[in-house]
Order: sequence, then C-alpha cells, then structure tokens
Amino acid sequence: MLSCNICGETVTSEPDMKAHLLIVHMENEVTCPFCKLSGVNYDEMCFHIETAHFEQNELEKNFERINTVQYGTSNSRKDSTLQCRMEVNSSIHSACASNHPKISAQGPPNNGILKHKGFYSENLTESRKFLKSKEKQSDRTKIKGSIYEATYSPPECPFCGKIEGCSQDMETHVKIEHADVLDTPLEDCNQPLYDCPMCGLICTNYHILQEHVDLHLEESSFGQGMDRVQCSRDLELAQQLQQEEDRKRRSEESRQEMEEFQNLQRQYGLSNSGGYKQQQLRNMEIEVNRGRMHPSEFHRRKADMMESLAIGIDDGKTKTSGIMEALYRYYQNAATDVRRVWLSTVVDHFHSSFGDKGWGCGYRNFQMLLSSLLQNDAYDDCLKGMSVPCIPKIQSMIEDAWKEGFDPQGASQLNNRLQGTKAWIGACEVYTLLTSLRIKCHIVDFHKSTGPLGTHPRLFEWILSYYSSEREGSPKVLCTSKPPIYLQHQGHSQTVVGIEERKNRTLCLLVFDPGCPSREMQKLLKQDMEASSVKQLRKFVGNLKHKQYQIVAVEGVLSSEEKIARRQASQVFTAEKIP
Repeated sequence: MLSCNICGETVTSEPDMKAHLLIVHMENEVTCPFCKLSGVNYDEMCFHIETAHFEQNELEKNFERINTVQYGTSNSRKDSTLQCRMEVNSSIHSACASNHPKISAQGPPNNGILKHKGFYSENLTESRKFLKSKEKQSDRTKIKGSIYEATYSPPECPFCGKIEGCSQDMETHVKIEHADVLDTPLEDCNQPLYDCPMCGLICTNYHILQEHVDLHLEESSFGQGMDRVQCSRDLELAQQLQQEEDRKRRSEESRQEMEEFQNLQRQYGLSNSGGYKQQQLRNMEIEVNRGRMHPSEFHRRKADMMESLAIGIDDGKTKTSGIMEALYRYYQNAATDVRRVWLSTVVDHFHSSFGDKGWGCGYRNFQMLLSSLLQNDAYDDCLKGMSVPCIPKIQSMIEDAWKEGFDPQGASQLNNRLQGTKAWIGACEVYTLLTSLRIKCHIVDFHKSTGPLGTHPRLFEWILSYYSSEREGSPKVLCTSKPPIYLQHQGHSQTVVGIEERKNRTLCLLVFDPGCPSREMQKLLKQDMEASSVKQLRKFVGNLKHKQYQIVAVEGVLSSEEKIARRQASQVFTAEKIP
C-alpha cells in the first residue's frame, strides 16, 4: 500500500499513485503558489506569475529553473539528474479532460513539458518529498505509460515564443516588446466575455449568460405580477375610498340643502307650523303665562278672532284711522322746512298682531291699500259690498286668483296654498289679487341702484311724478286722488302715502310701516302734532339702500276684457324695469 505524502490518501499500486497525483494534485484547478489566484487557465496563470510575481519567481528558480526539478539521491548519483518528461497516457488524460475541460482545451504548452508545476498543487514541498522518496527506492523511477525526466529549459516568451537566456532578460523583453499587451485587461486577451444586459454581470459562457438572464426574466415576471396584484388592490382601495367620500359628500350636501330649505320654509312661512289662527292663540297663551294678559281677556280676544275668521272681515283691532287728515293739518300749519307735499287719498294704518307678527307685512300693506280704494268712489263698481278682509281671507282670495289662472309660476313656488301657513307675499301676489278684483295696476322694478352709495333717486323721482299732477303755483299741501303705493324690498314692505319736496329741493317719502304699533301712530292724531311724530314716517334718499325695490301702483279699473288679457299676460310675469 502506498500513501500520498500530500493529502495522505492510500492506493494499492504505483500506477494508481501516479494517476492520483496527476488528477488530484497536478491537473486539478490551477492555483497561484504565491497569491492563491485561481479560476484561470494554464496560460493565464503563467502570464500572471511572470508579470505579478517576477521577484518571487527569481528566488524559486534557484531551486528549479522554471520547469526543472533537481533531486538528490545516493552519493554515487549526486551528479545525475532525473529527466522528467510527461508522456501522458491517453486514457488518463481523457479522464482528466472530462473532469477539467479547461486543462483539456488549453493544455500545457511546449509539447507537454510542465512549467511551474507548483501551481498545480497547493503544497509544492510535499510533492517534492514524494518524488525524492521514490528516487531512493530506484535509480530510475518508471511509471507505466509515463517517464519523468529533469531537464533544463530556458525561459520562453508567452507572447511571441522567443527564448532568453535568463529570467531577467525575458522580463526586459516582455516589458519592452509587449507593453501594449500588459496594459490590456486580461479578459480582453482571451476567450470572449458576455455582459448581462440587465445587471452588467460578466459571464464567460453564453449558456451561463442565458440561464442568468432567464432568472432575471423570471424575477421580473414575478415582480410584475406582484406589482399588478398590488396595483389592482390599490385601485380597488382607492375606488372604495372615493366612493365613500362621494357618498359622505352627497349626504352632507343633501343635509345642508334640507336645512336651507327648511330655513327658507320657516322664513317664508311654509314650514307647516300653523297659520294666523294657531300663532294668535299660541302668543296669547304666552302672554297669559307671563302675566301680561288676564285669562278673561284671552277668552274675549279668542272669541273675537273666531268671529272675524268666520265672516272673513278684519276685526279692526290693529287699525288706526284719521292719520291723513292729521297730516294735512300739520303741513298747513307747520313744517316750515317743507316747500311742497303731495298726499294720497285717505288711508287707514294696519299693524301686525299676535297672529301675523314676523310674516304678515305684505297682508297688512294690502289692507292699507284696499282701505284707501274702498273710500274712493272710483272703485265702487269693482269693490262693491267689500270690507277690509282678515289675513286668512286674503290668503283665500289669492288662492282663488291662482285658480282663475293668474301667475301660475308664483302659485307653484308657494305650492298653490296659502291658507293655514305663514307664507310671505310680495308685489306679485298683491298685483295678482288686485287684478283679479279688476283693479288696474302695474309693477315697476328698480332692480339696481341709480345713485351714489347704493341709493335709488330714480325711485323718488318716479313717485313724485306719480303724485304731482298739479302745476307750479299750486298750494303747499295737495291731497291728490291717487291711491297709496305698495313698496316692497327684501324681507319687508311698506305703504307710500305721500312725498315731500324740501326747500333744499331734496325729496322725502311718507310711508306707513305695518311694524309700527298703534300707540305710535295715534300720536299723529293729536291736535298739537310735533315734528318728532312725523319723523317716523319720513324716508329720505339715504334711508333706502336695499339692492332692489318693487312698487305696485294703482291706476284705475279694468274692464272684463282687460282682466282676461292681463290674466293671459301673467303666464309669464313681466314688470317695467328702471333703469
């Protein structure tokens, strides 16, 4: 049994040991004996040692000159040298080639003479020990199929094949003649290399590169699939969040719209919280609970209200009469700062009560206007037998006008219903009711300011033109035959009963406000009326600064044909606009 001095493996015969050394320790992976560089072929390793480890190699050649190994034997053979020639058995070499394609393809140069046997083994010393021990056993070592012979071979240029006498000359030759090769990267001088187009990895084999790229594609396909799954999930989540946000937004908008609609309904009396009767009773109960009204007074007023509602005539408890006559006397005897004044026909003042406080100004102004027409003989024909109606009766009369076909758009906006509600009325409803009674009137819309600071001087001029039919030189106080004018602005309405022309040529309206209680209006009935009492009636140009004003002015009586024509015209309501 033979034991390998390098790795310790035992074999049965010398041929087996030779094969072991050749395969395991000589033709195995090429390794640099100086820096342990590996993974390169034979020629590349030779070039590496000659260039990178030239000085170390010079020391090594004192023991063996590149490819020569000298062995010391017995005293009689001190001058003998063992010529090591490797005639590789074809079968062994084929076996080595199958396991080591690089060595098979490249092969050792120079007809199989080994150069730098050291880099075929990781332990050169142990290899030498084994060869020396074999030399002691026999003067000439014979291994079946191979003969090792130690010879001297001068250094040969790996690029051009030139042979130099020593290593120093060869080093000088390579540096001078082949400097361009030395500057070229090692991989450019050998087999072709393949760069991965995806990550830049360098592969020495096309098939390895293909497998490497396939891995990239599999990873990319998997990543794209995961990305698509993630994107799909993100899209679904985003859609869900958007749908939830849209649902909340629509819900909030719907809630706000409902609140605004309910506020408008309450503002305009369409909240189904009862009408004139319910509000009257509720407010009188509050007065009783607060001690401001005796229970007997409550029942008396309740009885009067029920009677008024039953006959449809106002009970007159909010009416103040005789004010126009008192104003005539006042202007005749006082008001020295007034140059001229025009007064409408006789008008009774009506103010709001417990039953219509906060929403009944339009109805009260209609009562004032109708009270003037009822005292004017020119309107007896169309108002024969009428009295000033109560508010619920006025609501019923407007509903009847709608049923005749007047102002269908306005009727639709108020749901064709006024009775039992607190619905506001304005210039259109007053016009509709007067026209249904065959009273000729028209609406003038002062839709924007016509003076500085949002004032409406054109409104004052129009009213002056309406009342002033007398020439210059007429008396200071003129009681005209003109009915009062219904004046509407946003949120409130009043009744214009005259106009002053001041000595400084400015104009001032005289108005009855349904918000003014009877006790204040009755101060105008005193014989010694003071200017402070008239002050509550005066409205100068600077006092009217609302964005828009509308007036309803009475002009006479309509014939039946004219009434029908105006009913047809009211299908699309129009008004005269100034400016």
